[in-house]
Amino acid sequence: MVASSSPLLLAPVMVSKCTVLPDQKSSLGDLKLSVSDLPMLSCHYIQKGGLFTRPPMSVDSVVSLLKRALSQTLCRFPPLAGRFKTDEEGYIYITCNDEGADFVHKNGAVWSIRDVLSPVHVPGFVKSFFALDRTVSYDGHRKPLLTVQVTELADGVFIGCTVNHAVTDGTSFWNFFNTFAEFARGMKMVTKQPDFSRESVLISPAVLQVPADGFKVTFNEYEPLSERIFSFSRESILKLKARVNNNNKSNNKWIDNGDIDAVEIIGKQSNDTYLKTWLKKTESNAVEISSFQSLSALLWRAVTRARKLQATKTTTFRMAVNCRHRLNPKLDPFYFGNAIQSIPTYATAGEVLSRDIRWCAEQLNKNVNAHDDKTVRRVVDDWESNPRVFPLGNFDGASITMGSSPRFPMYDNNFGWGRPLAVRSGNANKFDGKISAFPGREGGGTVDLEVVLAPETMAGIESDHEFMQYVTSA
Repeated sequence: MVASSSPLLLAPVMVSKCTVLPDQKSSLGDLKLSVSDLPMLSCHYIQKGGLFTRPPMSVDSVVSLLKRALSQTLCRFPPLAGRFKTDEEGYIYITCNDEGADFVHKNGAVWSIRDVLSPVHVPGFVKSFFALDRTVSYDGHRKPLLTVQVTELADGVFIGCTVNHAVTDGTSFWNFFNTFAEFARGMKMVTKQPDFSRESVLISPAVLQVPADGFKVTFNEYEPLSERIFSFSRESILKLKARVNNNNKSNNKWIDNGDIDAVEIIGKQSNDTYLKTWLKKTESNAVEISSFQSLSALLWRAVTRARKLQATKTTTFRMAVNCRHRLNPKLDPFYFGNAIQSIPTYATAGEVLSRDIRWCAEQLNKNVNAHDDKTVRRVVDDWESNPRVFPLGNFDGASITMGSSPRFPMYDNNFGWGRPLAVRSGNANKFDGKISAFPGREGGGTVDLEVVLAPETMAGIESDHEFMQYVTSA
């Protein structure tokens, strides 16, 4: 290990590294990258994983178990064992050539579960639990599209997956991760079969021009940042939602559907219920604002206040939405690939802070509501007229980007010795204003927000009464 007086500054020790191959040869042909995949080529690989208690077996047994399960999972997800290739016309494909995924085993026994969970801010060493740090997705032409890293801790284990973002979005990622866990605990069949079809409007004849030196991220990946997980209980969120909807009665008759379509949600499950609930009118004849839109509005106000922006400065709150159920005809709920688009909502800092929180939430609500099949196709047409990568970042100092979703099944995985204690992410795609929404471990409508901000902005929201009154104490 690197010599240091503090375990927080150490790096885990490499124990082993190998390539895991699918347990059967793939019969899946080349998959063309879509209009939603191609813009992600300049983004980092997705880095997400789970913190688990110590397994009731030796570390060597755990590693063997996970390698075997990964081999079985790759057979069901052939793209993750492949590589990118670019043809003579400039089209980029995933070739399912069975080259395999990397598997890394590291020893981080200098840390405990408490070291990961106890600090107010996410400790920096957590980033070392992931491989391919700061790797850009375009590099999938020469690097694995998936790397699994298992880091043993003093009293637990962290299973981190690094997956090419031009291959998967959040829906696809968590379907893979949870299938991986199912095979680890002995299941033989895939319960949520991925769909690899490439027949929708997302498959385009447009060609993305690649710079001679490939793609790079569009933000400063080394800027100083502060990162914290803010937890919100169900009771706190219901209280906030009641405030936003001007309804403080304890016997609310509306159904709480959390983040109704506000960020990526899995497929079309109960979509009719979502829409009916979302559009349900209150006694005041106003649209019912969802829990997640209420929470997003709260954050928008707090961050804007902490940034001390000029009243005339335009702020942006950007959300990633799942297009699977928005298209007509709909995509399969477990369509494998990216099927997301970005919805920006604009308002001046003066409007965000002088209007009430409901006004902010209504702006988000209207934009999400308007993002239907026609809007999805319009975004596709716009991209085809000017093929380009997605400009991640906070270029004007007044932007917030919300990703992931509290509806993702992040805790619906068990590798054989219990559910995760926590979900964490790596360095990937983090910049001032990047927010990721996770479900709380307790379920039942709880939400965790992974908030990444400039240190002075983070200090500002931590002392913001309107925001912090809804945060659940550690």
